[in-house]
Amino acid sequence: MNCTPDQNQREEALLKAAKTGPTQEAITLFQDLVLSYYHEHGRDLPWRDTTNPYKILVSEIMLQQTQVERVIPKYKAFLATFETIDQLAAAPLSEVLTAWSGLGYNRRAINLQRTAGIIRNEHNGYLPKNPDTLATFPGIGKATAAAICAYAFNMPVVYIETNIRRVFIHFFFQDQVNIPDTDILPVIEAALDRENPGVWYSALMDYGTLLKLRLKNPNQRSRHYTRQAPFAGSDREIRGKILRLLIERTKMERRSLIRSLDTDEVRVEKVLQDLWKEGFVQEDAGLYSIKK
Repeated sequence: MNCTPDQNQREEALLKAAKTGPTQEAITLFQDLVLSYYHEHGRDLPWRDTTNPYKILVSEIMLQQTQVERVIPKYKAFLATFETIDQLAAAPLSEVLTAWSGLGYNRRAINLQRTAGIIRNEHNGYLPKNPDTLATFPGIGKATAAAICAYAFNMPVVYIETNIRRVFIHFFFQDQVNIPDTDILPVIEAALDRENPGVWYSALMDYGTLLKLRLKNPNQRSRHYTRQAPFAGSDREIRGKILRLLIERTKMERRSLIRSLDTDEVRVEKVLQDLWKEGFVQEDAGLYSIKK
């Protein structure tokens, strides 16, 4: 993903114009730069070939905190297993977690299935075309709800996430630090392509990915920037190991489970308790299993 000499010139012109803020000239140059790059170098991603709301829902949940390259094969396999919202809502949790295995943040899988149940039971199997309603569903929130509406329904919603934030900070907040999202959102709204918001946000995502490869992360200048904690040795890693063991062996006695993990017993007990509270696992007569 490299810029051509012509695109480099466009970027230089935009950086110069944007020094005085999001003027109409800067916004026009910005739209031209982002869209021209997308038309020449846009990624061919499976969820970009559909406006099916269910498929968009699955992709957006999977893409939360997970790289595109890891999501692609899991997205295809997951939809091959659960072709419809009804199938996902009715499936045993163990099957859902098996299909999700390898993506991490397994809470997203249970939230996705719970959301499928809500859509099936309360909305006749159809995703509501309302970002405020979608944002109330398990694990979705405002940004993911808006993304679903943009890609599935081509709604001109305004939202911010990591790649979008990176692009706008780089061009329109060049010499600033501690930048709140409340300052960025009006610029996102001013630049929004209201006729083709789905394409526009896809283009922003790809330009954000390009900048990630080329620059020191502009998001470090965001007020909301936090560095992700290491995965190795974390409770997240222990959670994943427990769930994989229970998927493979169906049921395990607590002591056997702890020995298999070769991890501090107190930590394992805490993680098991958290998984039980969150609805991932159940315990019966000292045997743990994935909750039915």
